[in-house]
Amino acid sequence: MSLPAAAEAVDATVRERLALLSPIRLELIDDSARHAGHAGARGGGGHYRLLIVAAVFAGQTRLARHRLINQLLGDLIPARMHALSIKAMTPEEVASPASVAI
Repeated sequence: MSLPAAAEAVDATVRERLALLSPIRLELIDDSARHAGHAGARGGGGHYRLLIVAAVFAGQTRLARHRLINQLLGDLIPARMHALSIKAMTPEEVASPASVAI
């Protein structure tokens, strides 16, 4: 299934920027269709869920991980992204019994 052009462009930009973190897993899911009619959706920015697994997150708090990602992606909000849900994990956390679903 192919993504709409705007979502494809956002996906490519996110992957390019987050490559700096050397992720071993990166999933970006466009949830915009689930938010149709939402005030933020009318402005053109999409709703996304991000799962990123990278060793660079070791020893960092959840807040520090989110800040790092927001530094790299912040200028995409609100024009290209209206909302971004982030799940940032280390490889060791993924190996634990906790759920990795986004």
